[in-house]
Amino acid sequence: MRVLIVEDEPNLQRQLKVALEGAGYAIDAASDGEDGHYLGSTESYDAVVLDLGLPEIDGLTVLDRWRKEGHTMPVLVLTARDSWSDKVAGLDAGADDYLAKPFQTEELIARLRALIRRAAGQATSELTAGGVRLDARSGRVTLNGEPVKLTAQEFKLLSYLMHHKGKVVSRTELIEHIYDQDFDRDSNTIEVFITRIRKKLGPELISTTRGLGYSLNDI
Repeated sequence: MRVLIVEDEPNLQRQLKVALEGAGYAIDAASDGEDGHYLGSTESYDAVVLDLGLPEIDGLTVLDRWRKEGHTMPVLVLTARDSWSDKVAGLDAGADDYLAKPFQTEELIARLRALIRRAAGQATSELTAGGVRLDARSGRVTLNGEPVKLTAQEFKLLSYLMHHKGKVVSRTELIEHIYDQDFDRDSNTIEVFITRIRKKLGPELISTTRGLGYSLNDI
């Protein structure tokens, strides 16, 4: 899953980037509202962490512009403001959740998981496809109750497909959502990871639709 952090405090931005990458997310970051608005308008994200007190363009304006432009990615508003009126303003502008500073990083990650899960129509952190179970909270994958070890990138790819079970997902979409901006989009690593996942979890789990992409089967 790919997340955008828009936060102007360098130390906090760095801490969030390290924590979220450690939790398995691909991260892009912006330090002001202008750059944040541009990235959110031109790139594809599964969620955004958006500070309200930003230079150039404030966070509420950025959020309002995204929503008016039709961008529907879940947004977690992050701010030092803690009055009820600020919370209302953020939610009315289109925020999906609200977290006031200071906060525990674990809570922010849990809230992001919940936002991404709800956006995909999932009720719990455990995703299933036949005998395959993936726990987005613990990072654990099992096949018929037996643990299966996946690499970090294999887990990211499988998680995205499981969040979109029943949908054909293009190679481009997979690249956009599991890698950061610097990834070589002409690389064939997606195909390599699909092959590895099939070997570990069964060839029938992921189908290829020629010219369109990949879909997860409820085997």
